[in-house]
Amino acid sequence: MIHPTAIVHPRARLGTGVEIGPYAIVGEHVELGPGTTIGAHAVVTGHTRLGRDNRVFPFACLGEAPQDKKYAGEPTRLELGDRNHVREYCTLHTGTIQDHGLTRVGSDNLFMAYVHVAHDCLVGNHVIFANCSQLAGHVHVGDWVILGGFTGVHQFCRIGSHAMTAINTVLVHDLPPYVMAQGDTAKPHGLNTEGLRRRGFSATVIAGLKRAYKILYREGLTLEEAKASLGEHVSSCPEAGLILEFLSASNRGIVR
Repeated sequence: MIHPTAIVHPRARLGTGVEIGPYAIVGEHVELGPGTTIGAHAVVTGHTRLGRDNRVFPFACLGEAPQDKKYAGEPTRLELGDRNHVREYCTLHTGTIQDHGLTRVGSDNLFMAYVHVAHDCLVGNHVIFANCSQLAGHVHVGDWVILGGFTGVHQFCRIGSHAMTAINTVLVHDLPPYVMAQGDTAKPHGLNTEGLRRRGFSATVIAGLKRAYKILYREGLTLEEAKASLGEHVSSCPEAGLILEFLSASNRGIVR
């Protein structure tokens, strides 16, 4: 189902049930999975692969060259999983050879209008990026993350699973799993308790994660002391192990 005004390269690979709207452009090296819909005036170009049942809304642009002065036209890639919604005017760019040459997005994500996902970002599953959220290059985002509108994330930052930011947040350090943050620059504002309840975390587990949050933020410990205390706490709350793993892998320091 391709609108007669759309421009689709004859070598583009289209799955069954793909729909392409008026004046959309689909490039030579694009692969669109079954059931995917490309809205009017949207552009999907570059070495880009979308899984099944994705919906790209009008005027979005996927797979363009990265906004990196070192980029010299190498055939880097953009990959999306399944059932993602990419709303109006979003931009998702391919990777660079300075990293792994890949920008990757998982499945079941919602990118609201004007979201930007820069080169070499890795985004998990079930995330929600509200309007005008912006990721700089090389950012890693875990599963079930929510970014409030106008959140800006500095390059090379990492955001742990189930974390959340408020509107107008600026992240220049890593945001640990389960933590809510707000401000310019971001400060921690408690545990994402309501989000965890909605995802089926039990009251016992949430209580254990609250204890982990207190260890990290409320007891006046150095980061190394907090990591040691968290290591002991993991025996009674295994879910807190995700925080400990995140801290051990952090290179930029954490929101604190």
